[in-house]
Amino acid sequence: MWELARSWVEGWAVSRRVAKPVDEAWGLSVRVGAPGQAVRHVLLDADAGTARGLVGAVSEPAVWIKGFVAPHVMRPWFPPAWEPTDPGFLMAVDLRPAAVRAPDGYSAVTETADGVVCVRVLAADGRLAAQGQVGLTGGACVFDQIVTDGAHRRRGLGTVVVGALTNAAVENGAATGTLGATVQGRALYETLGWKVLAPLTGYVHGGVAP
Repeated sequence: MWELARSWVEGWAVSRRVAKPVDEAWGLSVRVGAPGQAVRHVLLDADAGTARGLVGAVSEPAVWIKGFVAPHVMRPWFPPAWEPTDPGFLMAVDLRPAAVRAPDGYSAVTETADGVVCVRVLAADGRLAAQGQVGLTGGACVFDQIVTDGAHRRRGLGTVVVGALTNAAVENGAATGTLGATVQGRALYETLGWKVLAPLTGYVHGGVAP
C-alpha cells in the first residue's frame, strides 16, 4: 500500500507541475507554491507522536497535511488553528484498455505534454463539458482533477474522461492507476473497477481550506 501511496504523491506533483516530492522522516513533502497551498506534507505510515511533532513545527499559513487514516483518528492530532479538508479515499486499479465513446453531441480531445495527459470533452457548441488529467510516473500514474460541468452531468462524461485517460496511460507504459477520490467520486470509480486502499484525510493550517 505504501508504495502506491508514494506513487500517488509523486504522480500528483507531476500532474500539478510542481516540485518533486522530498523524502522526510515521516513521509513526503511537496513545495506547491499556490496561494491556498504553499506546502503539502503527506504522512506515510506515521504514528500520532510523529504527526504531532510535524504539526507543532508548522507556523506559516496554507500548509496542508494529508494522511491515510480515518478522520476520527487524525482529528486529535491537530489544534484549532487547523481546518479539515474534504474527506476522501486513496484508490487504485490495474489499468486495462477501455472502449471509449462520447455521447452524441460530444467529442473528446486528448493532449500530452511534460508527462501530463489531459482529456477534454467538448459539447456541440465547443464549450468544455468535462475534463481530467493523468500524471505519468512510469509504471504507475495518477488520475487527477476529473470534473464534469454541472450542466452536463449524468450523461456518462466522467466515464468517457476516465476511459480516455486510461487508454493514454496504458499507451505510455502505465500498468497501475491511483487517485484521491472525493466521497461523491468514489461511487463512479468503484463502478469502473477501482478499489479503495485507505481513507485520505487532510488538514490545512491557517483556515484556507476549500
